[in-house]
Amino acid sequence: MSSAPSSRRPPDHLPLGAQQTVSGEEASASHTAAVGRARSFLIVGAGLYGAVCARELADAGHRVQVLEKRDHIGGNCFTRYHPEAGCHQHVYGAHIFHTNSPEIWAYVNRFTAFNSYIHRLHATNAGRVYSFPINLFTLHQVFGVTTPAEAEARLVRERLPIPDAANLEDWCLSQVGRELYELFIRGYTAKQWHKDPRELPASIIKRLPVRTTYDDRYYSDRFQGIPVGGYTAMLEHMLAGIHVELGVDFLADRDAWLRKFDHVIYSGPVDAFFDYSAGLLEYRSLRFEHEMLDVHDAQGIAVMNYTAADVPFTRKLEHKHFDLNLRCPKTLLTTEYPQDWQRGMTEYYPVNTDANQEVFARYEALKQETRLPVTFGGRLGEYRYYDMHQVIAAALATVSRIHQH
Repeated sequence: MSSAPSSRRPPDHLPLGAQQTVSGEEASASHTAAVGRARSFLIVGAGLYGAVCARELADAGHRVQVLEKRDHIGGNCFTRYHPEAGCHQHVYGAHIFHTNSPEIWAYVNRFTAFNSYIHRLHATNAGRVYSFPINLFTLHQVFGVTTPAEAEARLVRERLPIPDAANLEDWCLSQVGRELYELFIRGYTAKQWHKDPRELPASIIKRLPVRTTYDDRYYSDRFQGIPVGGYTAMLEHMLAGIHVELGVDFLADRDAWLRKFDHVIYSGPVDAFFDYSAGLLEYRSLRFEHEMLDVHDAQGIAVMNYTAADVPFTRKLEHKHFDLNLRCPKTLLTTEYPQDWQRGMTEYYPVNTDANQEVFARYEALKQETRLPVTFGGRLGEYRYYDMHQVIAAALATVSRIHQH
């Protein structure tokens, strides 16, 4: 097991070229007139959604306070410097920033510089390593094809004619056929979600590309990278000058907090906010095992997926590859095990089934009935999957709506 990582970074791991953020007091004079009377806002959650909302509202001249239940900021994208491994540890699993939006890219670059990391991963099954996501080299490894035309022709042969393929398994079979589905998707999906893929919507898998070129990037977005100095440093810059309280459970004294502020932006679980009165929403959680290895490089890549159903974990992360820093003679390797979520555990992934959407609809109705001065946002508040660039866009849209009203 690894030794305890440091929560602080050495000076040479601070972000380079990060733009100075304007404090709330400095922004007040120039922005308050534009948005009307300055108001008080409580932001519940110091993850990316909460931090963006806090920054924008503070810069507009409002009084802002942030509460965070954990003992650190950053939510699930929290990173910390691990001195023995000489890199930043992605504590809650791999987070890769990517976007096609020049506006979102410019926004995050206000608070940190990004390295040139491009997310590529491989998949292991039955002792063989494959290029992944599925691309021309994957198809060469499995079927022996060598050209895009041969690859497309083989996929046409492999695809099963399934009209109106709505569940995950049927959609995959209609797109790549049985062999690729069994090799790369079925076992991994069953482990990740603890459900038969036929019970899951096709939307879960549609974001995964299938290419008939040798492009093996996981994301084809124009802008990609990892913050220099880690995500926590980026969030620290984003929250500069804003009052943040750690280790405070908003829900333990919810009504008192609601009385103290004009408006609350809540990024925690929506069912927990209403004390689970309309039912329990389902999430997936994760368990991590860490190893500090006396080798320079353990797997040669940041993420290795393990797609076979009889392997209990889904992937292994080697953190030094995210930092693009391979100089350290030791390496930190993390094995990721999906697990059923229970109250009190960290929520990672909303489970998007019809039954869960029915429960969420009841909470949507409760929001309208109670008419509390609360905005629900983020992955947990909206019970939906978000990538980081989508979280930022959603937070900026939230603040824009608040200003308009």
